[in-house]
Amino acid sequence: MKNLIILGSTGSIGTQVLDVIDFIEEDWNIEVLTANKSVNKITEQAIKYKPSYVVMSDENSADMVKLNLRDYNIKVLGGQKNLNEIVKLDNIDLVVNALVGAAGLIPTLNTIDNGTKLGLANKESLVVGGHLVKNKLKHIDKNNLLLPIDSEHNAIFRLLKEHSKNDLKTILLTASGGPFINKNFSELKNVTVEEALDHPNWDMGSKITIDSATMMNKGLEVIEAHWLFDVDYDKINVVVHPQSIIHSMIELIDNSIYAEMSVADMKMPIQYVLQYPNVKKGIGKPLNLIKQGKLEFIKPDFDRFECLDLAYQAGRKGGSYPVVLNAANEIAVEKFLLKEIEFLEIPKLIKKALDTHKYVSKPDINQINELDKWARNFIKEVV
Repeated sequence: MKNLIILGSTGSIGTQVLDVIDFIEEDWNIEVLTANKSVNKITEQAIKYKPSYVVMSDENSADMVKLNLRDYNIKVLGGQKNLNEIVKLDNIDLVVNALVGAAGLIPTLNTIDNGTKLGLANKESLVVGGHLVKNKLKHIDKNNLLLPIDSEHNAIFRLLKEHSKNDLKTILLTASGGPFINKNFSELKNVTVEEALDHPNWDMGSKITIDSATMMNKGLEVIEAHWLFDVDYDKINVVVHPQSIIHSMIELIDNSIYAEMSVADMKMPIQYVLQYPNVKKGIGKPLNLIKQGKLEFIKPDFDRFECLDLAYQAGRKGGSYPVVLNAANEIAVEKFLLKEIEFLEIPKLIKKALDTHKYVSKPDINQINELDKWARNFIKEVV
């Protein structure tokens, strides 16, 4: 019996992790489920999977869940501190970090400290604290401790396992382009929240879907790839691939290109992480290339999708820039979803925060928290 912690079990990735566990029918014991405020959903999950612990980062929600589960032998905890610490439990085989936002950083660091295998879907852990994660991994004598769940990074991870880093010329990070890939700049001025949430290929949470529409999601993934694979930004190129069949590629020094291809289904990289290194019968549908027909590749437009350019700039500058980029983006997206700002104001607000903040070269965890808080408040004040 293998023990599993799912951080963010009620979100898009978390619910799909549970779907995959149901499919593979292996001996996984769900030891911990966590959420923020999704009381009803996590109550249903807890009754079905009977974890030892449920952790709600929102303490009022924890009280409600505790009441719902009063007849079950499940310990309910509340608060961010308990969420951060729960990953330190003994005898855990895998922690899946499917949290959204910078709140995922401390659980990531604590999981690595604990020597527990980590399935990482929280890209912000590496965006805001990549230098901290990298430093901790240096001191852990354990292979394949960190397994990426994002489809693009999971694809690169698979491809690089067959080739040495010395063979690598370029990482080709594919992007769907989101719902606005065929719109010109003037058409983006009046897009609605509903249009931005209508992703053509992927079913994701609202924040990530908006990030896909602005291409900030791909920008954050560029920073994530830099830290995951220890590759310079000049060797990470974004390629728009509207069909989302090729999940990423690597180009080798002999100019050959290797691609990982499958139908667009997040359950496939999730299954890979859960069963690594011995993946069995797949949950995803077979890919029929004849039926699929054409595959397109387009150079990204950095003028139309300024967020992608801002992410490259922040990544190259390093230090506090990615922290501010991420936090400012989270609040700008939140304001857009609330219809308080226009779509094209998102990158403008982020740039203003980046230009205004006081640079820190190697922020520690306390400085990251302060920078994160500052950037959020800055965007709120500007709006």
